[in-house]
Amino acid sequence: MAMNRDTLLGYLTDAFPDAEITLTDLAGDDNHWQAEIISAQFAGLPRVKQHQLVYSALKGTMGGELHALALKTKAP
Repeated sequence: MAMNRDTLLGYLTDAFPDAEITLTDLAGDDNHWQAEIISAQFAGLPRVKQHQLVYSALKGTMGGELHALALKTKAP
């Protein structure tokens, strides 16, 4: 099972409403995504914590409905 762009973007915008989000389908299969997220919520947080916030926003879909997600996160 794969996750389409709208579903993935929905999870991310719900969790990071202030963010600039760029999604790239790396393999053209809705199953291997790259997300670039710029959000004030990441300010002062180490990269590991930033990524944990993103994975939390995906509500358990990582590794199931969403197979792979490359992340680039930063504060504005």
